[in-house]
Amino acid sequence: MTKPSFFRYSVVPVLTVIVAIVGFWYVAALFMNHSTVVAEAQLKGLAFTPSATWFRSWALDKPLLPAPHQVIAELWRSTAGLSVTSKRSLVYHGWVTLSATLLGFLLGTLLGVLLAIGIVHQKVMDKSLMPWIIASQTVPILAVAPMLIVVLNAIGISGLLPKALISTYLSFFPVVVGMVKGLRSPETIHLDLMRTYNADDLQIFTKLRWPASVPFLFASLKVGIAISLIGAIVGELPTGAVAGLGARLLSGSYYGQTIQIWAALFAAAFLAGLLVLIVGWSERLVMRLMGARPERRVA
Repeated sequence: MTKPSFFRYSVVPVLTVIVAIVGFWYVAALFMNHSTVVAEAQLKGLAFTPSATWFRSWALDKPLLPAPHQVIAELWRSTAGLSVTSKRSLVYHGWVTLSATLLGFLLGTLLGVLLAIGIVHQKVMDKSLMPWIIASQTVPILAVAPMLIVVLNAIGISGLLPKALISTYLSFFPVVVGMVKGLRSPETIHLDLMRTYNADDLQIFTKLRWPASVPFLFASLKVGIAISLIGAIVGELPTGAVAGLGARLLSGSYYGQTIQIWAALFAAAFLAGLLVLIVGWSERLVMRLMGARPERRVA
C-alpha cells in the first residue's frame, strides 16, 4: 500500500483553509472600514482614489475590523518587540492568565476525578449529585463570575485564586462526565472475571476500571484545559484586572483599540492550542507507557 503524502493530505488542506480565511478577512475589513475612511477624507478635505481608499481601509489606527497584517504586526510588537516583564507585553499578560488557568485546571481535574469515582461506586451520589452537576453548567459563566468574585473578595480572598476557581467551575464538568463514562466502560464479563479471581473493589478499580478510563480522561482533559483558559479570561473581566489577557481585552474595548483586542484574542487562541497539544502529547506518552498500540490511520 502506498504511504499517503503528508504534504498533500495534511499541509495543502490546512494552507487552503488559511488562505481562504485570510482572503475573506481582507475583503471584510475593506467593507467594514470603508465608511470610516470616507468620513476621514471628508473631514480632512481629501479625495481618495478607489485604490487609495482600499489601502487606507487596511491601515487605519482604530479600524472597526483590523486587517490580518495589522494584527500580526501588533502580535510581533507586543511579544518579540517588548521585554517579557513589560506591562504591555502579551507574554507577561499571557503568563498571568496561564497561572490561573493551570491552577484552576488542576483543581478541576482533581475534583472531577474524585466526584466520578464516588458516582461510579455510590448509587446515592449518582442519584443525588449527577443532576446537580449537569444543572451547574446551565448557569451562564458571565453571571456566576461576578458573584463569585464579589463573595470571595468580601471574605478577603483575591488575586489568583478567584480566577482559578472560575476555571475550576468550568473544567471539572467534562472530567466528571468523561471519567464516569470511562470507569463504567469495562464490560460485565471482565468485571465477572475479576470477581472469579476474588478481587476486591480496590483491585477492580486499580487493575480494570482506572486503566480503561484513561483514554476517556485525556479526551476530557483536552476540553477541560481549553475551557479553563476561557474561565481565567472571564474571571479577569469583572475584577477590573490590570494584568492578564482578559485585562488586555477590557482595556482595548475601553479605548477602542481593536487591533489590541484582536492580538489578545489570537494570543489566547494560540495559548489554548498549545495547552491542548501538550495534553495530547501527554496522552501519547501515557498510552505508550501503558502498552497501548498507536492507532493506524486509514488513507
